Amino acid sequence: MNVFTVWAPLAERVELQLGDRRLAMARDEDGWWSAEAEAGSGSDYAFRVDGGDPLPDPRSPWQPHGVHGPSRCVDHGAFSWNDARWQAPPLSSALIYELHVGTFTPEGTFDAVIGRLGHLRDLGVSHVELMPVNAFAGARGWGYDGVDLYAPHEAYGGPDGLKRLVDACHREGLAVILDVVYNHLGPEGAYLGRFGPYFSEGYATAWGPAVNLDGPHSDGVRAFIVDNALMWLRDYHIDGLRLDAVHAIVDTSAVHILEELAAATRDLAARLGRHLFLIAESNRNDPRVVTSWERGGYGLDAQWSDDLHHAIHTVLTGERDGYYRDFGRLEHLAKALTDVFVYDGRYSPFRQRRHGRPVGDLPADRFVTCLQNHDQIGNRARGERIGHLVSERLLRVGAALALTAPTTPLLFQGEEWGAGAPFQFFTDYQDPALADAVRAGRRGEFAAFGWDPEEIPDPQAPETFRRSTLDWDEIGREPHASILDWYRRLIGLRRTHPDLATGRRDAVRAWYDQAERWLAFTRGSITVACNLAARRVSVPLPTHRPRRVLLASDAPLAVHETRVDLPPEAVIILGP
Repeated sequence: MNVFTVWAPLAERVELQLGDRRLAMARDEDGWWSAEAEAGSGSDYAFRVDGGDPLPDPRSPWQPHGVHGPSRCVDHGAFSWNDARWQAPPLSSALIYELHVGTFTPEGTFDAVIGRLGHLRDLGVSHVELMPVNAFAGARGWGYDGVDLYAPHEAYGGPDGLKRLVDACHREGLAVILDVVYNHLGPEGAYLGRFGPYFSEGYATAWGPAVNLDGPHSDGVRAFIVDNALMWLRDYHIDGLRLDAVHAIVDTSAVHILEELAAATRDLAARLGRHLFLIAESNRNDPRVVTSWERGGYGLDAQWSDDLHHAIHTVLTGERDGYYRDFGRLEHLAKALTDVFVYDGRYSPFRQRRHGRPVGDLPADRFVTCLQNHDQIGNRARGERIGHLVSERLLRVGAALALTAPTTPLLFQGEEWGAGAPFQFFTDYQDPALADAVRAGRRGEFAAFGWDPEEIPDPQAPETFRRSTLDWDEIGREPHASILDWYRRLIGLRRTHPDLATGRRDAVRAWYDQAERWLAFTRGSITVACNLAARRVSVPLPTHRPRRVLLASDAPLAVHETRVDLPPEAVIILGP
């Protein structure tokens, strides 16, 4: 006998739909409805609220018929795991690899990802980060418009497919991070509002209604989020969660939902005897996200920081549109390398106000940085990668800067071989009116920047999705093979040299010449010198430091006691 439960605090009547049967459910004082029925794993069911149409379970573990269909029961205890002794490596030593299941391979499934894990292991990856995999409308999408937060997407392989992938990652020595979205739900198939006050009446996000975290009946909504996070960590053996855009989460409660999530995760880690962690994406440059709760912070383990990306991107490309207006000078890059946040209380021309605060004594490895990620590529009009925008020589310089910085590095799928595939914005909404609105909205967004609407890829077109799929055959061709070798050597150096394996910020010093377009910095005994100019330059070096060439994108013209002469668009790494 199974017990079916659903939270619907404002409903007058709730029924369980099980096949052709409709069973009345009983309500408790907290707004939970329950009913007992004979149903095994694989049984389909739905709920009817106040006599309405059957709706999928807000906590549905499986949506095999899509986001509008019935839910299906899952017995999480039936899967045979092989990772009993697994422990994730610490984030302080992490190299994170972000991938989108649907475009990482031509097959676009969890099982197909398994076939490429050997490549990630040999590259030196320690943590695989999956973009959101919970159920969303249609077959294709980035995943950030998910609506069934407890159900792995059916087109990717459903619940057992995700478990097989996590189990295989652990077998290869790879930890798994799952991207989750708790600031909003997608526009198609989001039936939560039919069950209760899941959405705020006072706040909104850029993507739709905000989640109700501090209004009437918000205790049930908060439990929905916390229980979801724990489910991924417990039932799917996920090692950590990346919380999307926490700056869009509005919560005025005395205990913020992030703090509640951090406390619940710590408790679960203690019960399971496994290392678990939370990473937040935030654009506020606020170190309180990763400050311990004893010191007045939320107590998360790490957070994304975009400042290093923006600093590298602008000096390599010269782009200064939008938020890139705040960057573009070598002083910004130097500050990102030494202080993590470029905007740590200083005036932001883009925002037209002061922004951020200093990270204080926090180590740099609490912050995840990158040369590329899904947002910085996919939010461009045509989804170009950095390799589409700069020379191969500058691409190597950018990779060296990102992988020798004291922060925790992240790679985006295919970056390591300079993948030719863009990563464009794609959707597969089934509602024609919504599909038209998304298409028009995307074109209108970039028309404001002077783009011809016809040049903007149609998000709904299958070819937009197909263009974004990686071509693994590129690895064996030039220039991709040489770029892959460069990344492997950079990662190997980071892995083997102690001064590149620490997040200590007090060991970082940077100097530069804006006019000559060179920058250098030290991390302990390591010196990294970059020439961003299209001509040779001479970069001054500190005296009495190791001068052995550990790695160079091009042979240096000369290495002297007080300087290194570099060819155009080149980087060199010196050490003992």
